[in-house]
Amino acid sequence: MRIAMIGTGYVGLVSGVCLSDFGHTVTCVDTDAAKIDRLRAGQVPIYEPGLDQLMVRNAEAGRLRFTTDLAEALEGADAAFIAVGTPSRRGDGQADLSYVMAAARDVARLAHDGLVIVVKSTVPVGTNARVAAEIAATAPDLSFDIVSNPEFLREGAAIEDFMKPDRVVFGCKSERAAGVMRDIYRPLFLRSFPIVETDLESAEMIKYAANAFLATKITFINEIAALCERIGADVREVSRGIGLDGRIGPKFLHAGPGYGGSCFPKDTRALARTAQEVGIPLQIVEAVIGSNETAKRRAVEKIFELCDDSVANKTIAVLGVTFKPGTDDMREAPALTIVPALIGAGAHVRVVDPKGRVEGAALLPSVTWEDDAYAAAADADAVVLLTEWNAFRALDLPRLAGGMRTRRFADLRNVYPIDALRAAGFDRIVGVGRPGYGQRDDAIVLAAE
Repeated sequence: MRIAMIGTGYVGLVSGVCLSDFGHTVTCVDTDAAKIDRLRAGQVPIYEPGLDQLMVRNAEAGRLRFTTDLAEALEGADAAFIAVGTPSRRGDGQADLSYVMAAARDVARLAHDGLVIVVKSTVPVGTNARVAAEIAATAPDLSFDIVSNPEFLREGAAIEDFMKPDRVVFGCKSERAAGVMRDIYRPLFLRSFPIVETDLESAEMIKYAANAFLATKITFINEIAALCERIGADVREVSRGIGLDGRIGPKFLHAGPGYGGSCFPKDTRALARTAQEVGIPLQIVEAVIGSNETAKRRAVEKIFELCDDSVANKTIAVLGVTFKPGTDDMREAPALTIVPALIGAGAHVRVVDPKGRVEGAALLPSVTWEDDAYAAAADADAVVLLTEWNAFRALDLPRLAGGMRTRRFADLRNVYPIDALRAAGFDRIVGVGRPGYGQRDDAIVLAAE
């Protein structure tokens, strides 16, 4: 198959590279000439493990090209994927579809009859129908099909997710379009990965419902963690106990400072807004959005408590600022709430992150960047473990504590056993949902009641 991939952001680039590895001929197109030049030179503008090698291999094999010329990308194409951004719209939280609609109009002006136009971007229910109407209005005589093909890629594991998916979802209205999609994903059909063929609206809703449900699991366990701190329970044991129930499962039950990233915050807001617009408010999703912000504020409060309720003129070492390990993505990261709150209260913040410095330097301009955890902790008053990169999972804790001015540790990802931290010399420790953190004197009474 010949495929045009419109947009070389996270979704477009990963999808284009992986489809070329399936054996298709893929042309990725973007209006950013500087980005295209970098891609042609074999430089990946995002951090995603393994993507650079896969991209270079398929480019050298002649299956993958990059261009700023949409007409070139569409020439002879069987399908054109629209994979442009849909950021949250200011004011109401709905998805901004301006980039999708602009791409649809551009495709319509240059498309040939029979082209299958696939919306890969995450869009609210009803958007694919709007895209079809926009294309028809722009090119009334064009014969085309529209397909919704949402992505389910985890940053840091995107290649494996594409090559070994839990499922592939596509929605369309014609058997011809369905046949093209089956040909595109034939390697996955042959390996018996689940393929969900449905209508446009259901495909759109599957994406939003999945992300909202996962965000709900994270928020649920964070609320349970706050309760565990009051009554003396250990949220790690609670997570393990409920996760063994096959109806619940263990994933996304790790307590922390709230979810972030490019999907969950944006998609929950967009889903809630869509529901409000049609008069069916989603009370659970709306509560999840509010509770996630509370989790971030609670993390700030923990750090203040660790520092005797004041961080003024104190040096805080923050380990990790990307929204999760394995990515350089800072979008909606809890660090963007927590670090500015510390700086606003007078703290001097040092940051170390294996991949977050390029994006983080612009988003956190008042911090000092260090090369490793030990440099960040030298003469510091407290260490805050905010993102659980592997580099922070096996620290030499005595060395870390030995270089500090006061030995205080906020483990906001529950990476280390409390006994190990105490044995290393830390005299003040806070975590999330573990015994002794924020526990009231009447906790035993509350538990008994």
